[in-house]
Amino acid sequence: MLPAYLPNPVAAALGGGKPIDGGRCWRDGRRIFGDGKTVRGLIAGIAGGVAIGLLQILVHSHAEIVWLPEHTLVSITLLAVGALLGDLAKSFLKRRRGVERGEKWPVADQFDLVIGAFILLLIFDPGWLFSTITIPIAIAILILTPVLHRGTNIIGYILGIKDVPW
Repeated sequence: MLPAYLPNPVAAALGGGKPIDGGRCWRDGRRIFGDGKTVRGLIAGIAGGVAIGLLQILVHSHAEIVWLPEHTLVSITLLAVGALLGDLAKSFLKRRRGVERGEKWPVADQFDLVIGAFILLLIFDPGWLFSTITIPIAIAILILTPVLHRGTNIIGYILGIKDVPW
């Protein structure tokens, strides 16, 4: 899951600049995504996810570590892009519900990246998804995702990258 877990912190750390929505509002008068979702962050986040995925492919092919999943360029790209599309979709829904940027939205805040990544894998690479994400791995993802999410947000808050520690 590293190609899906890494894009959000990379986007937060390296983002900024022009918002993806260009400052436009939806028909409800609220921003489409908000200032926290930027073009630079999207590109940097995807690049970070793909880079860690390529590293995993390299390690797997040279060290033959059998417990690592066998990634492909397609799987790592779908995980990275899907994670950030899931985050964008969550931000869109948060704005529609009147939830402000940085405000907690339990469960959605933790699993948006997993849902987005799995939806893209289901559409474009279901063979990899079903052969790699077994029941034990899915359970591990359900347990580890909120823990990693909280930990990276606390680190981001301490480093001044995030305004709130959640």
